Amino acid sequence: MIRLAIVDDHALVRAGLRQYFSEQADFEVVAEAADGRAALDIARHGEVDVLLLDIAMPVHGGVDALAAIHARMPGLPVLMLSGFSDTHYATALLRQGASGYLSKDCEPEEIVRAIRVLARGRKYISAGVAERLAEGLAEDAVGDAPLHSRLSERELQVFLRLARGETVGHVAQGMCLSAKTISTYRSRVMEKLNLTSNSELTYYALKQDLIR
Repeated sequence: MIRLAIVDDHALVRAGLRQYFSEQADFEVVAEAADGRAALDIARHGEVDVLLLDIAMPVHGGVDALAAIHARMPGLPVLMLSGFSDTHYATALLRQGASGYLSKDCEPEEIVRAIRVLARGRKYISAGVAERLAEGLAEDAVGDAPLHSRLSERELQVFLRLARGETVGHVAQGMCLSAKTISTYRSRVMEKLNLTSNSELTYYALKQDLIR
């Protein structure tokens, strides 16, 4: 039996996944949560085989939760579920310790397949993400990679939070960093992306399909 935890801030998403997983003879949903801090608590208990983690949650996001979980329980497979399709974002999450990455618009059967792959100790990415990764490598080779590919993982986290409208103070609280540190990251992001304001950050992120 594969014991699952579902972490998503939308109750309807959790209910839909729970219902679908109940139809799988080898799945058992043993925990649910609506934010990243609760996800870390679930992981600490050690009674989960695969943890499904949404990226965009308002209180404590999946990116921060993934980093904390991987630091403390590196052997726990985490499947990231996202509305973002960007190659660099998927790559960054895999580097941070995610065992799999799926877009939320994938077929339900693919989530089941991914969970079973992760439960066997392997990594999983969809064919679409794999294709985009390959395209990204080709773009890097010819120098056509998007500007945000220059961002570090931490800079990318700050960028996406600010692009979604969070204040520097809120980002600092959510990432357990000082406001001064976040402001420094913001300045680096602005410089690397050739932008001057948060509204331009949001426009860039929307144009690049990094947020919706």
